[in-house]
Amino acid sequence: MAGKRKISGIIIYGLAGLSLISFLLARFLPWKPEELKTMLSAATEMQAAINFIRSYREEKGLPFDLKTDPNQTGLIGLKWSALTTTLGQLEAKRTTTNPDFAGLIVYLLRQAGVERGQAVAIGASSSFPALIIASLAACKALEITPIYIVSLGASQWGANDPRFTWLDIQDCLEKARWLPELPVALSLGGARDKGTGLEPEAKEMLLRKISQKGLKLIHEPDLEKNVAFRLNLYETGARGKRIGAFINIGGGWANMGESEEILRFPPGLNIIDRTAAPFQGVVWEMGRRRIPVIHLLYIKGLAEKYGLPWDPEPLPQPGQSEFYRLARASARHFKLLAITYLLIASLSLLFFPKKMVPSYKKKWCHPTYSLFFHINR
Repeated sequence: MAGKRKISGIIIYGLAGLSLISFLLARFLPWKPEELKTMLSAATEMQAAINFIRSYREEKGLPFDLKTDPNQTGLIGLKWSALTTTLGQLEAKRTTTNPDFAGLIVYLLRQAGVERGQAVAIGASSSFPALIIASLAACKALEITPIYIVSLGASQWGANDPRFTWLDIQDCLEKARWLPELPVALSLGGARDKGTGLEPEAKEMLLRKISQKGLKLIHEPDLEKNVAFRLNLYETGARGKRIGAFINIGGGWANMGESEEILRFPPGLNIIDRTAAPFQGVVWEMGRRRIPVIHLLYIKGLAEKYGLPWDPEPLPQPGQSEFYRLARASARHFKLLAITYLLIASLSLLFFPKKMVPSYKKKWCHPTYSLFFHINR
């Protein structure tokens, strides 16, 4: 009898240990089957936003240049304008209009451990309006709060058309009731956030529009003060929610800082060394606070890394990019984990003599049930 009790204890503790291990894997394995739906939902949201923008431009009589924007996204600007701050690559800008970028950002946010109900801070340049929309679409799909700051100056082919700036894109999406949140602040962009490179009339036009909309303007040329001000805006905008990640879009001065180390920063998800000097830029300060950084710059490298097509024409349907394959593989691993656990637990109960099982006041206390309800809730 003592031997049977010993075996009984070993089996019960074994099942309990298996339950615990399976629970932890189920809890922290980032890719569950439903995440694929979230990625596709984000891509579909971005696709809808592009459709709204396309219709809006047509209503306003703003034609598409089919040579520079053959997919008629409305998110490709001009080679030069009064709002142009720096050089830019046309093919890179067109690549970012692929709705799968929204799915990629969901993928990266989940890799960073961001959960529903959290907040995400975004520092964006109008050089990549499509990536701003992709980030907002990802936040909508994940049901997380975006707290974002946009600089309005743009490099070539970004939102640098005076007739259709980021503020106009924002208006379009707000009227379509697509926009999840308004930005917590805007800046002119350029060197030291002073609108360097913008023509005087362009600055006046932007300042007038910002004032009319009642939005906060960041106009602080001191890097340390600028970064501190932005961090305060993010913390206030989070309203007590945890900031799960920071998304950097483009090469904004305040976000990137002035350290040459930023030039070695790879695109995609980064966990930054927390020993970085304070106030080098928002990117570095987020790293010091143990907040993962998603760096959306160097689009060619980003596209190659995650299997997105370069400068596609026409735009592919959502779900075709390589990172979806990686997510599907992870989802299959999750299903395999669940099936394996349930099979082992079921066989143990089936062949385990009932006399060797201690009675439980509540049957749900048995270790077999813990993961079952976690997986199927």
